[in-house]
Amino acid sequence: MRLPPLKAVRYFECAARHLSFTKAADELSVTHSAISHQIKALEEWLGISLFDRGARSLSLTEAGRRYLPPVRAAFHQLAEASAEMRLFPGGGPLTVSALPSLASKWLVPRLYDLQARHPEIEVRISATDRLDPVGEGDVDIGIRYGRGQWAGVEAELLLQDEVFPVCAPSILEGPLPLKEPRDLARFSLISDMDWRRAQFDFWPRWLAAAGVPDLELKTNLTFNYYNLMIQAAIDGLGIALGNTMLAGDDLRNGRLVQPFPQTVQLETGYYLIYGKGALRQAKVKAFRDWILGQMSTFRDKKIEAAAKPGAARGEGTV
Repeated sequence: MRLPPLKAVRYFECAARHLSFTKAADELSVTHSAISHQIKALEEWLGISLFDRGARSLSLTEAGRRYLPPVRAAFHQLAEASAEMRLFPGGGPLTVSALPSLASKWLVPRLYDLQARHPEIEVRISATDRLDPVGEGDVDIGIRYGRGQWAGVEAELLLQDEVFPVCAPSILEGPLPLKEPRDLARFSLISDMDWRRAQFDFWPRWLAAAGVPDLELKTNLTFNYYNLMIQAAIDGLGIALGNTMLAGDDLRNGRLVQPFPQTVQLETGYYLIYGKGALRQAKVKAFRDWILGQMSTFRDKKIEAAAKPGAARGEGTV
C-alpha cells in the first residue's frame, strides 16, 4: 500500500475546512508558507490540483471536493481508534497538567503516596500556566484554578478557595508590631503577578473584610509564580496573601503564620478536570480517586488546625 505524505494530507484537510491557508497555519501553529509547501507536495504526489488559488480567494477544485470526504473519514476513524486504545488498561503514561505553583507546593510532595498505591502507573507532570487541552491530546487529567466552567470537560471541585495574609514567624517577633490589620502598611507587600494578570487580585477584598478598605499597601516584590511569592514570605521578605491550598503545609509546619483570623471566601477554587468518559480509563480513575482522598485528608487537617488553641490569632491555621 502506497500512502501519500500524511503531514501534507493533514494540512490539506485543515486548509480545505477553512478555505484559507492563513487560518490553517494559525490552527496548526505553522507558517503560511509551510501550508503552501505541503499542499503543493501533495498535489505533485497525486498529480492533480486540489485548490483553485485566486488573488483574494481559495476554493477547492472538483478533485479537491472529491478527495476531502474520504480524507476526513480516515482522520475521524483514526481518532476514534486512538481514543479506544487509550481506554485500555496500562495504555501509556498518565499525564497530569497543573499550574507550576500547585505542582511544587501541593502535588509533588504527595506523589510518593500515589506511587506507593499505584506503582503500575507511570505519571508525568506537566507544570505549565497554559490551559492545556485535557482529554484531546497528550494530557489525561488536569488541575485548574477558576470557577469550574470549562467547555467540553468534566470538572470536580477539589477545594473552594479562601485567602488571608501570611508571613514568617520572625516578622511577628520583629521590632515593628503587627497586631492589627492597619499595621500592614508598615511592611512590604509580596505580590503574585499571576493573580493580577488573571484579574484575581484579592487584597482589596481582604482589606475590606478586615475593616481597613482604604489602607494603602506598598508592593516591593512581585513574582510570576505563587510558590516563589510564598518562599519570599517564608524568608521574611514581607507579607503575602496566601491561600489554603498552597500555603497550608507551610502553615502547619510553622514556616508561615497567619497573623490575623480574617479570611475571604472566594467564588473560585481548585478543580480536577478530565474528558467526558475518561473515568473508563483505569489510570485516570485511579488518579481521580487518589486525589479526592488526599483532599479529604487535607480538609480534615485544616479543621484540626483551626480548632487548636491560638487559632483565633491564626497561628498555624490552614
